[in-house]
Amino acid sequence: MKAFHEVRSYDSDFMVWHSNYENIGFLAHWHKEIELIYVRSGSCSLSITDHSFTAHAGDLAVCESGVIHYSDSHGMDNSLDFIIFDTSILGQLFQNPGFTFPLVTKEQLESYGLTARLEALIRTVSSELTDKAPFYQDVVTSSIQTFWALLKRFHPRADADQLPDGRRSRMLSELQELLAYIDVHYADNISLEYAAGRMNFSPSHFSKTFKKLMGINFVTYLNMVRVEQAAQELRHTEKKFTDVALSCGFNNIRTFNRVFKEITGCTPSEFLALPDPDLYKRTYYNRRSEEKEYVRDDSMTLVKNFQ
Repeated sequence: MKAFHEVRSYDSDFMVWHSNYENIGFLAHWHKEIELIYVRSGSCSLSITDHSFTAHAGDLAVCESGVIHYSDSHGMDNSLDFIIFDTSILGQLFQNPGFTFPLVTKEQLESYGLTARLEALIRTVSSELTDKAPFYQDVVTSSIQTFWALLKRFHPRADADQLPDGRRSRMLSELQELLAYIDVHYADNISLEYAAGRMNFSPSHFSKTFKKLMGINFVTYLNMVRVEQAAQELRHTEKKFTDVALSCGFNNIRTFNRVFKEITGCTPSEFLALPDPDLYKRTYYNRRSEEKEYVRDDSMTLVKNFQ
């Protein structure tokens, strides 16, 4: 389990992935790969590190390696194309951090002469990954490299004096370390004060910073990690509910039942009665409610939104 550090599975050692989804948002996560999000239609609300904005049809959002990003697009209709690829695909073209702002607007793409190239890139990656004709990896790699090089040529990039200062870089690194710590020690008594202390923040400043970067508050995040583990234990062990609750960091069965239902949309008993409870193997990515359902098709981060 990697908490919000997404470790994606690929069909082979060629680490490029593409898919299109409609009417979705996704919870905060980060990964070492680069992620391109193209808004084919509609709009979506995005937060990439400390940049929050609404992207509209024709816009491109660029999530560079290691940045925390999420989309809270409740009530928004959209069709989004995702291309995710390992930084090794870029070779010497890779530079992180690179761009001063993660959004490339429709107007900017047009002024750069990249609108048609982006559409072609998406078609090429999609068809080549599907057909896997001879030399498809070379075709995909060259297509990504060409688009990335042209984007670097035109879109504003950070100069040395614009790069994040040491304090900000350390803060992001410490946040990732905290997430990794929670991933292992979720059963311990991890208070907000303790988490804030690990980052040398006051509790109030930590709460604001965590919510801004992750899109949810600290307690909700911790509960999601705990409920994910609880769901796995319920499904794959013979433990009693009380034992599962205690082993996953809940003090009593009443709190466990309440939080489990808040996160998954059902009680532990109802969860076990589901035809496919393994859908909940990543509860913080596929929260169930009247408005949302898990999007399958090889994505660990997408949440479909019906309203």
